[in-house]
Amino acid sequence: MEKITLVVFDFDGTITQKDTLIEFIKFTKGKKQFYGGFLLFSPLLIAMKLRLLPNWKVKQRLFSYFYKGVPIEIFDKWGVEFSTTIDKILRYKTMETLKLHKENSDKIIIISASIENWIKPWADKAGIDIVLSTQIEVDLKNRITGKFLTKNCYGQEKVNRFLEIFPNRNDYKLIAYGDSRGDRELINFADKEYYNKFK
Repeated sequence: MEKITLVVFDFDGTITQKDTLIEFIKFTKGKKQFYGGFLLFSPLLIAMKLRLLPNWKVKQRLFSYFYKGVPIEIFDKWGVEFSTTIDKILRYKTMETLKLHKENSDKIIIISASIENWIKPWADKAGIDIVLSTQIEVDLKNRITGKFLTKNCYGQEKVNRFLEIFPNRNDYKLIAYGDSRGDRELINFADKEYYNKFK
C-alpha cells in the first residue's frame, strides 16, 4: 500500500516574507504603539537573541503587553481582517510549491510558533488542510489572559504537535519546509527536508 505524503510548511519566513507577530501588532495597534512596546521590551528581546531567556517567555510577555484583556471576538475579527495583509507578504516561490503539492493531492500542514487566530483564517482561504500553532488562553469572560494555552509551537514542540495528529510514522512520507532554528527538529524528522529553499 502506497504511503500518503504529508507536507509541512513553517509559516513566518517560509510562507511569508516577514514575521507575522510583528505585522499583526502593527496592523492592530498602529506603528507608534508597536515601536513604543518594542522599545520597552528591547532588553528582553536582546536577552532572547543571546539565548539568555527562552523564546516562549519573551514572546508571551510581549503578547500579554499588547493583548491582555482584549475580548476574544475582537481578536478573532482582527485575525480575519489580517489575512489580506498576509496576502501582501507571501513568498511567491513558496506559494507555487504549495500549489504543486496540492495538485499532487498531498496533505498540506502549517506548523508555526505564531498564533492560530491569525494563521487559520488565511490558511482556510488558501485551502490548507491543518494548522498546528500556538494557542492563546481566554478567561471566563472570553477575554485574553495574555498567557499561552499550549506550549509555544517552536523547536521540538513542532514535532510533538505533529505526532499528536500523525503518530504512526511508518504510514506516511513526510516532507518539511522551514527557514529558522525553530524548524530544525521538524526538518531533521522529515524524510525529505528543504531548509531556506525559498530565500
